Amino acid sequence: MIKYFNPTYFLNFANKSIGIISFILVPILFISLIFALVLSPEDYVQGNSARIMYVHVPTAWVSLTCFSFISFLCILNFLFKLKNGVLIYKSLAPVGLSFCLIAIVTGSIWGEPTWGTFWVWDARLTSMLILMLFYIIFIFSYKFILNQKISSRICTLVSLLGLINIFIVKYSVDLWSTLHQTASIKIDGSSSIDSTMLLPLCLMLLTFCLYCALIFLMKYRIEVIRIKKKSLGRL
Repeated sequence: MIKYFNPTYFLNFANKSIGIISFILVPILFISLIFALVLSPEDYVQGNSARIMYVHVPTAWVSLTCFSFISFLCILNFLFKLKNGVLIYKSLAPVGLSFCLIAIVTGSIWGEPTWGTFWVWDARLTSMLILMLFYIIFIFSYKFILNQKISSRICTLVSLLGLINIFIVKYSVDLWSTLHQTASIKIDGSSSIDSTMLLPLCLMLLTFCLYCALIFLMKYRIEVIRIKKKSLGRL
């Protein structure tokens, strides 16, 4: 598994993947929007306002997944000193933060017609806001702490604390009484969402995952080029 974190291998993978993702992203986005905005039915309670879930839910999932992967990379870097792991999580963190922000904003917009307010301090919303703060602290830690060892240790600590918060985000609606609805999609198959809404949701999730991967890989490639130019400038 360690070979996949080799800078040369990963850069080659990034260069190949960027072209493939760029080619398939637009048609998949077009199909996803048709299903989400045209073919999927209105919610029988919330009407068309429920369609915002096709943005809100996937972006929340992607932001949680990004931070989980960042935590995994931080642990690997702490154990095996993978320099490329640092570069990967530095490229991924801003992307994850963007998706977290989109999830919070779209959730607030969805909350206004549903709850009558843009924001309530319930467990799910508050824990997502805390996740965004963990993202910000994490990014600030590697940007403004010049000592690489100290920066790496702080990033690892922040990522582990953020990982704990991810479990709180996941189970907050089950542990506390909140305005936020409980999970409609479950791995065991007992999902309460109709297939006419589940398919557009899955398509939008695929679209956002591809977009996240594209932005991350492009940022990673830019970071590698920047480091190489800096190294050449020192010669």
